[in-house]
Amino acid sequence: MATYEYRCPRDGDFDVKFPVGTAASRVHCSVCGSEAVRVFSAPLLARTPRPLVAAIDRAERSAEAPDVVSTIPAKPRARRLPVNPAHARLPRP
Repeated sequence: MATYEYRCPRDGDFDVKFPVGTAASRVHCSVCGSEAVRVFSAPLLARTPRPLVAAIDRAERSAEAPDVVSTIPAKPRARRLPVNPAHARLPRP
């Protein structure tokens, strides 16, 4: 079952559940009985976690105006030497 949103000119928006793909373009309002039209809206965006929304917004902003860096990033930490001396003689990639 999917939830579809409809708008009544008198009572406003309300939701109706239908099997997927069977929603009508118009239904009768459950309050006043007048004809309500289907409203196409984005599904469940209010339930998107805030950190995910922030990451998506940052990614969109960086496409047009990337952040300016004032210093060179630090070098990665050096690789540790093997504990076993026999491993030191193995070829390195």
